[in-house]
Amino acid sequence: MPEAYVVAAARTPVGRRKGGLSGIHPVDLGAGILQAVVERAGVPPESVDDVVMGVVDQVGAQSTNVARTITLAAGLPESVPAVTIDRQCGSSQQAVHFAAQAIMSGQMDVVVAGGVEVMSLIPIAASAFVGRDAGMGMPREAPSWHARYGDQEISQFRGAGLIAEDWDVSREDMEQWALSSHQRAVAAQDAGLFVDEVVPVGDVVHDEGPRRSTSLESMAGLEPLVPGGRLTAAVSSQISDGAAALVLASADAVREHGLTPLARVHAMSVVGADPVRMLTGPIPATQKVLARAGLGVRDIDAFEVNEAFASVVLAWLSETGADPERTNPLGGAIALGHPLGATGARLMTTMIHHLRRTGGRYGLQTMCEGGGLANATIIEALEGE
Repeated sequence: MPEAYVVAAARTPVGRRKGGLSGIHPVDLGAGILQAVVERAGVPPESVDDVVMGVVDQVGAQSTNVARTITLAAGLPESVPAVTIDRQCGSSQQAVHFAAQAIMSGQMDVVVAGGVEVMSLIPIAASAFVGRDAGMGMPREAPSWHARYGDQEISQFRGAGLIAEDWDVSREDMEQWALSSHQRAVAAQDAGLFVDEVVPVGDVVHDEGPRRSTSLESMAGLEPLVPGGRLTAAVSSQISDGAAALVLASADAVREHGLTPLARVHAMSVVGADPVRMLTGPIPATQKVLARAGLGVRDIDAFEVNEAFASVVLAWLSETGADPERTNPLGGAIALGHPLGATGARLMTTMIHHLRRTGGRYGLQTMCEGGGLANATIIEALEGE
């Protein structure tokens, strides 16, 4: 089977809600990173077979197959096609999967995978609520859904709370993990560990989310998201703006264009799980991808587990036995932010650069996703400059 190689990976800084990236049109933000990553890869733009981009809320400025608009705005030839996909928070990780699968099937040689989301402009679930307010209804109003799941609350917040209860994850444990996320992200910024992967956007050079002043004392004073609950804003991912992209290429394209492979896509999985708890999917997705790769958790040098909520990561650690020190070593979405459709590609970009910098071989990335879904990817970092 043909191999799929990552030959470039880059991202914008992640902007805070109403921060430095909030006034930038999603098309411009996506076009900037798309243009940068193609240039970094060194592939002729006309050689790109497809552009696959994840966007969760496809409404307004992020609608009507915005990946195509981004591709054209980036200056790529009109002959380069593009498609926008939605697998909720895992959308751009799924974009990487689709790109790799196209190459491994022998049907394509160069594919750009990425994602964008400007949540300051288009908040989470905006596409659903805009449709509801226009009288178009909501998906889970369907009688067939109610026949199976009733009219119980279905939300990521409830799911994260149920996970905390089911795995007996205390508020204090979650706050300790959140503090560690900020501390790791700040330390990585201070050491310049994100410099190689980040493409500045105007005056925004660094991620805006990490908080140097965060403390356990300040977290303890926050009100829970629901009365009597364990979750607070401090143990949840941040609302953010950002974009990220990777260029994947076949062995033939690497030879033809003189490209430098950074990593190889080693194994992929996607699973469905309980849509009520919603966010438990990373556990079976991890088990499935490890089995497919013939590896164990001890073979993995770095894990990126999206910090939608601290309870998700802590339950995952409990079930998999993975090393917490190898998990989100540069901080996660609690500190760095979670620009929905861009986060999968952001995590992949960070993981690849981290493995190559530290000499690690295997990295495993997994994300919980709305609807009770999860992707998992194992990449093998390759030696090189």
